[in-house]
Amino acid sequence: MKEHRPRRGSLGFSPRKRASSIIPRIRAWPVTSEVKALGFAGYKAGMTHVVMVDDRKNSPTYGEEIVVPVTVIETPPLKVMGVRVYRKTQYGLQIAGEVWATNLDEHLARRLNLPKNDKDPEELKQIEDIAEVRLITYTQPYRITGVPKKVPDVMEQKVGGDAAEALDYAISKLGGEIKVSEVFGEGAFIDVLSITKGKGFQGPVKRWGVITLNAKHARSSKHRRVGTLGPWNPHHVRWTVPQAGQMGFHQRTEYNKRILKIGENGEEITPDGGFPHYGVVRNEYVLVAGSVPGPVKRLVRMRDAIRPPFEQYEGVNLIYVSTSSKQGR
Repeated sequence: MKEHRPRRGSLGFSPRKRASSIIPRIRAWPVTSEVKALGFAGYKAGMTHVVMVDDRKNSPTYGEEIVVPVTVIETPPLKVMGVRVYRKTQYGLQIAGEVWATNLDEHLARRLNLPKNDKDPEELKQIEDIAEVRLITYTQPYRITGVPKKVPDVMEQKVGGDAAEALDYAISKLGGEIKVSEVFGEGAFIDVLSITKGKGFQGPVKRWGVITLNAKHARSSKHRRVGTLGPWNPHHVRWTVPQAGQMGFHQRTEYNKRILKIGENGEEITPDGGFPHYGVVRNEYVLVAGSVPGPVKRLVRMRDAIRPPFEQYEGVNLIYVSTSSKQGR
C-alpha cells in the first residue's frame, strides 16, 4: 500500500520572517465612492461573547438566538497630523505634495522629528493629476490605561471618493480628530491587520508540524528534525524544506470580520475585574465577531472589506454582552 505523506506546513506564508514594523502595512485599499477615511486603528483589549439573533439568511439557525465570540478593540479617536497626495507614475504612486498640521501632540515628538509647516493647505488643490489622497494619522495610546506607552503610532489612511472631494474632506480634518463611528458602521464587514504573537526561534516540529522520528529512522539521539534535507540534485537545500527559524511576529490579514457593536463607553462591556493583562476599557470600542491576530495591547488596523461576501444579512440584533469575570476561578 502506498504511503500518503503530504507536506507539513503551508508555503503560502513563506518566508516566515519577523515583521519589519509593529504597525501593519496596508498594501491595497478598496475602491469606493463614499468620501471618508477607509481605515482606522485601535488596540486589542481581549475577548468575550455576546448573544444575538442570527441574521444570516442561509444559516440553519436563522432567526434564533446564538452565542458569538467577539474581540474587543479599544479605539480612541485618531488625530490627523497631515494630508498627503499621490500621483500615478510609471513606477507606481509618487508623493506629489503634503501639508502638516500646526497643533501636533507633544508626545508625537518622541516618535519623529516634527516638521515645520510653511504651506497653505489650499496649495494642494493646485496640484494636477492627483490619484490618491491620504490622511497621516496617529493614535493616542496615552488615553488608554491598558496600553503601557505614550508614544503614538503613525500611519496613513486612504480617503475614498473622487480626488477633489477627497481632498476637501482631508483638508477639513487636518489637525482634528476622526472617530471610529465616522469610518465604520454596525454590521459592516472589515479586514483586520495585525502582527501575530511572537514565539521566537523554534524548531521544525513546532514551526512546521513535522512528525518526530522514531528509533527506526533516527539512528542517533536526534529525533526532532526532518528525515531528509532533500534529493542529491540540486546540490543545495531548497527553501521548501521545513527548518528551524523565526516563528510568530508575522503580519497577518484576516478578511471579512463583522462589526457587531460600536460603543462610546467601554466600561459597559468590560468584564468584572477587567480584561486579563489589559484592564478596563474607558474609550470608544468596537466588537468584532471572531478572533483577531496578535496578543492583547497589540495595535490592530482595520479597513473596509476589500472583497466583501455576497451573503445577505438583515442587521445586527444584540441581546446580551457578557461581562462575567475572565479571571477564572
